Amino acid sequence: MIQMAKPICELSNPRTEFCEMRGDVRIDGKSSSVVFVSPHQPREEEWKVVPYVRKQMENIPKVTVRAAANGGASAILPQCTVNQAVPAIVFALGGFTGNYYHDFTDVLLPLFLTARQFDGDVQFLITNIQPWWLLKYQPIIKRLSRYELVDLDHSDEVLCHPHVMVGLRFHNDLIIEPARAPNAYSMLDFTEFLRGTYSLPRDHAISLREHPSKKPRLLVVERKGKRRFTNVPEIVRMAEASGFEVVRTDAKFGDVAGFASVVNSCDAIMGVHGAGLTNFVFLPLNAVLIQIVPCCELEGMASHTFRFPSSDAGLHYLEYNITVEESTLLDMYPRDHPVFTDPQSLHRQGFFKMGEVYLAKQNVRLDVNRFRPFLLKAMDFLRR
Repeated sequence: MIQMAKPICELSNPRTEFCEMRGDVRIDGKSSSVVFVSPHQPREEEWKVVPYVRKQMENIPKVTVRAAANGGASAILPQCTVNQAVPAIVFALGGFTGNYYHDFTDVLLPLFLTARQFDGDVQFLITNIQPWWLLKYQPIIKRLSRYELVDLDHSDEVLCHPHVMVGLRFHNDLIIEPARAPNAYSMLDFTEFLRGTYSLPRDHAISLREHPSKKPRLLVVERKGKRRFTNVPEIVRMAEASGFEVVRTDAKFGDVAGFASVVNSCDAIMGVHGAGLTNFVFLPLNAVLIQIVPCCELEGMASHTFRFPSSDAGLHYLEYNITVEESTLLDMYPRDHPVFTDPQSLHRQGFFKMGEVYLAKQNVRLDVNRFRPFLLKAMDFLRR
């Protein structure tokens, strides 16, 4: 019995949509449509797919995926003008891209998860293309595909590929579940891939057991806007007194390679919750990530964002939750304000309302005496 060939479109996931088809697949950029032609297709079926890992995004145009029979209606099927022998992946930019954290969790890691199995023999067909974004991450894109990128929205061709995916594989934010991944890929594979892409020399952090006289390097991420440290010099003095060589800097827009090199040269990184901590992906194995969680009741979000991904990447993770007294929100609200006494009253109003206060208005005056044990714990990790 011949098994009917048809696209497999998974639309039930609350976060993302993904279709995969093998055989006679035709992509018409002008109509934003992908047509899968099969002699075994008894009737036409159609799906509207958001080719981005947050399917609720309203600024991402949908792609039509259609299963069509190759019979009497063939005249209405798009006719191939370019034939390729390699797989193709249709995905969109836009959405939250441009935010460093979302660049990785929404596109780069899902793209790795989808494309790495082909070892470069795959072509990317991109909707809502952002040339500046592709230039910023060119080393990653070029290592995943050795073929020319296609701006699908402005393509006059009907591109035909034997294997097409629409959307990107996605498990969770900065998470790879090996049991569900092609070739059982893991976060360890992703970070190894990044170190290779940017020619980063260090695969492992310092071992103080083997080099007891050396000072481990600590990177203090100095955010320039919201959620920044207000007492960096004091933090640096305390860290140096605790035995670290301190590097203090923040990433420059567009210079991924330069900052990746700085991060990889360090054995620990500390910073207030924010996109800059995404750079943990460039740390050597067994390094330490210390996330400073702002007030008030942001622990769940902080753990989801960095705790689980960094642990999966072979790092040690420490989480420091500041007290109200360490928050500059005290300069704006009295101590008995619901901002401090009833944080859930803001959380219940939704992420953006909560973020207006706890993420956009808050800086951190770190209590260095209260924080010092966390640096000593990081030192202990590096002695193992």
